[in-house]
Amino acid sequence: MKILVVQESDWLERNPHQQHHLMDRMSLRGHEVRVIDYPIDWRNDESKGVVFNREIHDNVFKINENANIRVIRPSFLKIPVLNYMSLFFTHRKEIKKQIKEFKPDIIISLGIMNAYIASKYAKKHNVPYVYYLIDLIYNLIPEKTLQFFGKIAIKSTIEDCDMIISINQKLKELSIELGSNEKDNVVIDAGIDFNSFNPDLDDSKIRSELNIDEEDTVLFFMGWIYNFAGMKELAIELGKNKDKFKGMKIVIVGDGDAYDDMVQIKKDYNLADQLILTGKQPYVKIPEYLAMADFCLLPAYIDEEIMQDIVPIKLYEYLAMEKVVIATKLPGIYKEFGSNNGIEYVNEAKEVLELAKNIIDNKTYSKIAKSGRNFVKNNDWDKITDKFENTLKKLIKNYNK
Repeated sequence: MKILVVQESDWLERNPHQQHHLMDRMSLRGHEVRVIDYPIDWRNDESKGVVFNREIHDNVFKINENANIRVIRPSFLKIPVLNYMSLFFTHRKEIKKQIKEFKPDIIISLGIMNAYIASKYAKKHNVPYVYYLIDLIYNLIPEKTLQFFGKIAIKSTIEDCDMIISINQKLKELSIELGSNEKDNVVIDAGIDFNSFNPDLDDSKIRSELNIDEEDTVLFFMGWIYNFAGMKELAIELGKNKDKFKGMKIVIVGDGDAYDDMVQIKKDYNLADQLILTGKQPYVKIPEYLAMADFCLLPAYIDEEIMQDIVPIKLYEYLAMEKVVIATKLPGIYKEFGSNNGIEYVNEAKEVLELAKNIIDNKTYSKIAKSGRNFVKNNDWDKITDKFENTLKKLIKNYNK
């Protein structure tokens, strides 16, 4: 099977998401995968010039080093707003080129503008087209004024596609609200590599590296540190109450918009020993970091629009490691996991420390953690990839009848 993936985010630098896990595994199963992407963080690029020149990256992998994916980055103008206008033409040219030369059996899109373009050319060239819904991506457009137009484009694309694959039930419902048909919708959950995410992993090496004692309580966050992630508020709360929570340490693995602020908070509140910022780490090391954690966190702003309907894949990994998760009660997460399945809910990040302390003091940690591991026990990546692969094969077979 030849699979063309079209997205408007950075395949190379951003942390692994559902599509990266699946495409690595599809590549390992012998399928040929090409990705058209966009370096969304180009504003941080210090290279000179206003034109980003087309790039091709071969032998790309995110999860498994034996995967072999080609990533193609069309050129664009590195000028705000004009970057989108140039993308329309360069991504259109690239999609046409890949359909002609690569001859994909199926096209899978996750973007907005290039997804709209891909849907039109898929129909024109009789190629099955799938929209893969992992979040409401139009909410992520940096320019707020353009989000309305992004929503219109996604609505048109979804109405036009042959199948919508959503990663949770809430997103499936939203895709139907946007104009898709119930019969064209499939939900395929996130997966877990249970060999890697093993609760019995030895954490002694990481603890030694980070100067964390066995009796310390580790509050763990990983991923992109958005300003709305709640981690700044949590760190400040710890800084104001160091004596009360002196046995607690916050460990953050990742970088992002709020990273520099976290460095400053660490300095301002003298949290040298209690706020540990590792920066971005290789994905293969994440299970080891998780083995060290006691509580895993997602204390994002409860009213943040971007967060309302997503279910980050890392939540499944946290639960697989038999850790108690503390998260704000966001609609998508609560609909997916409900109560008594390993996730304890707060209304804001400031409540995390007190809740963690109460769980330890009340000796309910083990019961909560085991319930979470039990909830995700059937989310093995091999099974998830089987379902994904069979779904695509069935669509292609029926499309060509």
